[in-house]
Amino acid sequence: MQDLTSHKLTWRQYLVVASLLFGLFFGAGNLIFPLHLGQLAGAHWGTATVGFLVTGVLLPLLSVMAVAVTRAEGVYDIGRPLGAVFALTFMVLIHATIGPLFGTPRTATVSFTVGVAPFLPKQVTNVALFIFSALFFTAAFAFSYRENNILANVGKVLNPVFLALLFLVFVVAFARPLGNPATAPVTNAYAHSALTNGFLEGYNTMDALAGLAFGVTVVTAVRSMGQKRPKDISKVVAKSGLVAMSGIAFIYLLLIVLGAMSLGRFKVSADGGVAFNQLVNAYAGAFGQVVLAFLLTVTCLTTAVGLVAAFAQDFHKHFPKVSYHAWLALSCLASFLTANFGLDTIISWSTPMLMFLYPLAMVLILLSVTSPLFRRDGAVYFFVVLFTVVPALGDMVVAFPAVVSQSHFGLMVAAWRSHLPLANMGLSWVVPALVGLAVGLLYHWFRPQPVTSTKTEVE
Repeated sequence: MQDLTSHKLTWRQYLVVASLLFGLFFGAGNLIFPLHLGQLAGAHWGTATVGFLVTGVLLPLLSVMAVAVTRAEGVYDIGRPLGAVFALTFMVLIHATIGPLFGTPRTATVSFTVGVAPFLPKQVTNVALFIFSALFFTAAFAFSYRENNILANVGKVLNPVFLALLFLVFVVAFARPLGNPATAPVTNAYAHSALTNGFLEGYNTMDALAGLAFGVTVVTAVRSMGQKRPKDISKVVAKSGLVAMSGIAFIYLLLIVLGAMSLGRFKVSADGGVAFNQLVNAYAGAFGQVVLAFLLTVTCLTTAVGLVAAFAQDFHKHFPKVSYHAWLALSCLASFLTANFGLDTIISWSTPMLMFLYPLAMVLILLSVTSPLFRRDGAVYFFVVLFTVVPALGDMVVAFPAVVSQSHFGLMVAAWRSHLPLANMGLSWVVPALVGLAVGLLYHWFRPQPVTSTKTEVE
């Protein structure tokens, strides 16, 4: 009989898993979006932080827990209770979003916006971005093609250095604050809905989606440490995740407060990349800006390598007629093309997709974590997702730039959507999802059970 006894882990092994989780989730978006949130929320930064931590910290941890509880081997398995077609579609949408459409290009544009653009005349910015992104994704392709650990090993050295310098900026910033966060001006959107807007801003980190895509990496690492029972794996992920996500939450808190304090000298920036550049320049000057920009670029390149490799591996697994290297080249090329639209454009067009995908991801994560309670019944999944997907599509249309949202079709959708509860908060899917959950559970509990054979079945 297979030995299912799990070995007790040392605190160092827990830290290894926590470090893996931290590296999985902390990337370019984790730096720029909380900083920008602080500028948007101003004096209401505390309430906004609570909302941001739900989608930026708690939900990503639950996404990894979902992988552990369901014993999934990837995004596909998370959607499998709804059938192969839905699972494949969901996988493609997740990987396209965190991959070549938005997430991967953002690693290059953040590096460029923070590290290169401040030193260049505005008239050459577009050409410089083209050259920089070409070199960036050529490097990402090369490292991913050979599947070696050179960049990962470099990242293990430079990422802690980057974090150390970032905390040095925090120390200097709080010792010499640019302004008082308690009296910082508040933008209109955060004047009355700071909690909700902070919650929605957490979508931009894409960490919940990344957790579904990369959670199997963490679970595999835990299994390799001698944890064999699903319950034990979940406990290790939960304990290590608490450590890792507490660290990320602390960084988020400092960045949000720093963003609010920056309003004492700067106006609300177009995006967090510009805000980060302004703050580093204010405290560390040009030299400090160059050093931090270099380290941030390495961090982002490490993230990009992981993203393009994961995209190629998963797509090759499900579409094996196309080789891993072909998928890798496609991912890098598409990411390069998308990156040249610029950071602001990427953010503005990624928001609608996240307004659609995040509700689906949230309900699937919560269903997966609680699935033992209803035996992972596909009927429960079906009703919850069915009641979620329609309003989520409405939220997506309304969130599009004016070319879509203000079109005749967009205005029709907005008029219909306005009748749903919480629509004005961008959460029109919440009440329908709860209704779907109630319907699904009632169906699960009271539907006629099929007559089972009296013979014992041996699998």
